[in-house]
Amino acid sequence: KDYVKLPVLIKAKGKCTTDHISMAGPWLKYRGHLENISQNMLIGAVNAETGAINEVTNPHTGKTGKVPEVAQQLRDSGVGWVVIGDENYGEGSSREHAALEPRFLGGKAVITRSFARIHETNLKKQGMLPLTFAEPADYDKITGNDSVSLLNLNELAPGSTVTMEVTPGDSSAPYNVTLNHTFNEE
Repeated sequence: KDYVKLPVLIKAKGKCTTDHISMAGPWLKYRGHLENISQNMLIGAVNAETGAINEVTNPHTGKTGKVPEVAQQLRDSGVGWVVIGDENYGEGSSREHAALEPRFLGGKAVITRSFARIHETNLKKQGMLPLTFAEPADYDKITGNDSVSLLNLNELAPGSTVTMEVTPGDSSAPYNVTLNHTFNEE
């Protein structure tokens, strides 16, 4: 089933390690409680739109909030969302919570220039779509105010591509971007 008009929760700028996605330290005491540990999701990521850390705009209310709070608000209103990431997204430790948290809070896909291999595998295990830009420069075209549709998912097969229709937040004309995946027959 295609995902239609999913808002971009955050367009992460620059390095976004597993520590940016799911911080360690005092948060590790919540490892057995997904609701609590998910409150640290992407709190270290830099918002490419504003330069702020742990602050995004809810596309439905226009109010700013912490990344996990806005993700939860969207999830609770039945709206899925995506993350846009830069190069080597998810590098660092193989922290599974960095993949569990986005799924728990309603995420559908993470779309990047490139992934750290272990994190990409962990996203797949959690039912998230890890997708990469066929043209890495397409990262620069998308904003955190856009919404995206992931099309032709029923045709997902090894070697195929995914079409992402971007609906710009500034009301300019929608455009398509080609995405790659590494799913195989298994």
